[in-house]
Amino acid sequence: MTPRKLPNVLARPPFQDLLELRNDTAKPLYQQLEDQLTQLIGDGTLPAGTTLPAERQLAERLALSRSTVQRAYNALRQRKLLSAQGRLGSIVQGPGSRLHSGMDRLKGFTEEMRDLGRVPSSRILERAVVIDGAIAQVFGLPASARFLKLVRVRSGDAIPLSREVAWYNLERAPALEQADLTGSVYAQLAALGAPLAHCEQTIEATAPTVDECAIFGFATPLPCLLIKRRSFGRDGDMLEYVEGLFRGDTYTYKLSLRI
Repeated sequence: MTPRKLPNVLARPPFQDLLELRNDTAKPLYQQLEDQLTQLIGDGTLPAGTTLPAERQLAERLALSRSTVQRAYNALRQRKLLSAQGRLGSIVQGPGSRLHSGMDRLKGFTEEMRDLGRVPSSRILERAVVIDGAIAQVFGLPASARFLKLVRVRSGDAIPLSREVAWYNLERAPALEQADLTGSVYAQLAALGAPLAHCEQTIEATAPTVDECAIFGFATPLPCLLIKRRSFGRDGDMLEYVEGLFRGDTYTYKLSLRI
């Protein structure tokens, strides 16, 4: 498997070109800035997860005092529309709250979003039948084994939340090669007589790649959660291996532990 490559800082989107701050009005500049940023967040021009420049940087770009930008940002943070990220700037939170997903049972992204009251959707970036010796080793299969590789962007309420790279064992579920995978793959596996029974999962912190930053709308790389999952059928055969990168600014996991 190819090592993950970390990106350099990306160019920030020129959203400031959409701002029209006027000196010939009674409304203070900080209030104008707050109102216009609120409008851009509300209409989706600045979707949840977008990185706004740090106070000093935005002040320089708009020819404002830092205190003016600071006052507008603070107001937006109090309204839960922004979250501070130190020198990296601020992250648009949007009108929704952070996702708190439980880890009490095996479920796919589609079911997880529905449990959280979100509308799930997927965009397929790559779908191919592959022979990959490294992946075959993960599955404990011969190097000649065939797998369905599926790369998808998974969204909740049209907000990209994860980028998944998954491989599926075509020896155990050959019909998956021609199945409709725009929705839940787990539901398709169940319909094909190969439901998942249990999984082994690890979670680690990582930084997104340049492509992943573009998917999430990050102007600068932000911490993400890399979830690696091996899923097994009822007979113990491994059916799926997936590496899913989940954005850390909107996604948290919660655990219930008992003695």
